[in-house]
This record gives sequence, C-alpha cells and structure tokens, in this order.
Amino acid sequence: MRRYLTRPLLVLLALVFLFEAWLWSHLAPIVGWIVDRIAWRELREKIAAGIERLPPLATLLVFLVPVLVLLPIKIFGLWLLHGHHWFSALVVLGLAKIVSVGLTAFIFEVTRPKLLQLSWFRWLYEHVLVWLERAHRLVDPIKLEIKAWVARHVDPIRRRLRSWMWLMKPKRAGRFMRRVSRIRRRMRAQAA
Repeated sequence: MRRYLTRPLLVLLALVFLFEAWLWSHLAPIVGWIVDRIAWRELREKIAAGIERLPPLATLLVFLVPVLVLLPIKIFGLWLLHGHHWFSALVVLGLAKIVSVGLTAFIFEVTRPKLLQLSWFRWLYEHVLVWLERAHRLVDPIKLEIKAWVARHVDPIRRRLRSWMWLMKPKRAGRFMRRVSRIRRRMRAQAA
C-alpha cells in the first residue's frame, strides 16, 4: 500500500525537478542573450573581474543575489493572492519565477568555477546532477507511454480533422458539398 502512494509522489517530485531543470537550461541562454544586448560591456567585465577576486564563500552570496532581489516581488504576488487578485498574482509570481531562474542560471554560469572550489558545494552539485539523471529515468518511460498513446489515439483524429479542414477550404467547399449530396442521393436510392 505504501509503495502505491510513494510512487506517484516520487513522479510528481521528479516532474517538478525536471521542470526546474528545463526552465534553468532554457532561460539561461535567453538571459545571456539579453545581457549581451545591453551596452554595459565594461560593467559586466568589472563584475566578472570582481567575482574573480572574491573568495568562494563570498561568491556564494553573489549567487544568491537574484533570490534576494526578487523576494519583494514574490511577496507582492502573495499579497495579490491574499487580496483575491488571482490572475494578477499568477502573472506576477510566474514572471518572478522565470526571471529568478533565468538570472540565477546566468549568475551560476559566471560563479560556478569559484563555487565548485567549496567541497560541500561540489558535493551538492554532483548530487543534483545524479538526482536529475534519476528523475529522467523515472519520468522518461511515462513520457514515452504518453507519446505512444497520443500517436495511437489523438494523431488519427488530428489527421482526419486536417483533411476535413482541407476539404472545407473556400475553393474546395463546393466540391465537398456536391460529394456529400451525391453520397446522400446514393444512400436514399439504395434504401428505396
């Protein structure tokens, strides 16, 4: 009984973990592209040089900057939730999450060499990579089953709808309706 309850919870946890990893990997290049477009090249170089001079433990504080900067925005989102402004709260919290993950991923790429000098951080980083692999092993078979189910049940419907939509195009509609009328006449003739 306990196994039946823990498996769905593990899958849910793995899905959340994989979603975070997906956001991380997809937002880091976007934030990097945005930062590259900003004409603050000298400022970025000074920040990178400053990070190089910092000891590893102080670099950890730089890594935590996005969390601290976006905390008031997240609190504002929670305040909106409390005031029953559901849509506004979801937008604010969603944007804060995306910006937070994107900035954290970008800053992590800059600070990773320094952070990996800390033995506990290296241990944690290696274990997160192992957990990510385990999450993939847990979720990937389920994703394959869902894709196979969609291929068996949804794709034929989608193809049929596409062909019907093609028949309903403006120039084809007359032919389609004539064909339907012809079929109806044949069926009536056979029934009589």
